[in-house]
Amino acid sequence: MSKSKPINMALQGGGSHGAFTWGVLDRLLEDGRLSFEAISGTSAGAMNAVALADGWMQNGADGAREKLHNLWQAVGKIGRFSPIQRTPWDVLWGNWSLQHSPSYLFYESISRMVSPYAANPFDFNPLRDAVEAVIDFDRVRHCDCTKLFVSATNVESGEVRVFNTTEISADVVMASACLPTIFKAVEIDGVPYWDGGYGGNPALFPFFYSSTVEDVLLIQINPILRRGAPTGAREIQARVDEITFNAALLREFRAIAFVKKLIAAGRLDHAEYKDIRMHRIDADEALKHLTATSKVNAETAFLEYLRDLGRAAAEDWLGDCFGSVGKQATLDLSYALSPQSDIAHRKAPGLSVQRFLAKRKCPEIAD
Repeated sequence: MSKSKPINMALQGGGSHGAFTWGVLDRLLEDGRLSFEAISGTSAGAMNAVALADGWMQNGADGAREKLHNLWQAVGKIGRFSPIQRTPWDVLWGNWSLQHSPSYLFYESISRMVSPYAANPFDFNPLRDAVEAVIDFDRVRHCDCTKLFVSATNVESGEVRVFNTTEISADVVMASACLPTIFKAVEIDGVPYWDGGYGGNPALFPFFYSSTVEDVLLIQINPILRRGAPTGAREIQARVDEITFNAALLREFRAIAFVKKLIAAGRLDHAEYKDIRMHRIDADEALKHLTATSKVNAETAFLEYLRDLGRAAAEDWLGDCFGSVGKQATLDLSYALSPQSDIAHRKAPGLSVQRFLAKRKCPEIAD
């Protein structure tokens, strides 16, 4: 995968919102000016990572785009037959969330009161079937175009386990996406694993030891910042989840910022320590009015909506930030780690995203 500007990609998880990352990757692959030295992914981010690697091994960038498309189309087919659907009223008004869906409300209450070991004793998971049908994991394990890292959380120790390219299997991807209230822990070599988001969403530290490239592009679909305190029970739990799944990422931001400061002060040798240049494409502003319930919405129309939104966000990033790759960071970690500063300096969505939202006129998204 030899292109003009190498970069490391960090792909967050977030259920169906991972289709936003699909769109970002699709546009970057179409553009062709970046090469992906290494990719770290968690949950839906891990699915996107293995799809890209599998497809690239088949037919380069075109193969990667096709494989990503096939994966999310397979997810959409699952959504078509899912008992969890939007109400006719929500469909009529273009509301992608599921907070009014009786089937979702039943599913949510069961998942909070009954263990998956009792509610789903046979560990039925249609997502596994879709992933195994689309992804050739033997080809992924032999991928020589990019290094892959998939994170899962060791249930017993609570520590993150990062699986590298040669270790990746369907079990590893399912472990990375295993929400403990819905699925049984996934055992790998006798060790139980849960969703990788608890320990790294996604893990950045593998780049420091396994890649010579100092640029990292984070595709972030879980917002770090939200104004005000939620008051509803569902909103409170959703915010708790967001904070939990971003905690490890923020710790790594602090570590990167600290090392950069020491390098700039001459207290660390740049020859021995990497001066990481962080970049970010996030969905914060574009998706801020979607509720957490939309992460369970697997309708093809919604996934394609998120894909197109991701493509628009990537278009804006290419226009604004591509020239800085290899030269300077475009994500100021001092703002990312300071909530009030970040709120004050947060940019409005780029022009491509604004045009897309205006064209779609989605009542959930438009201010």
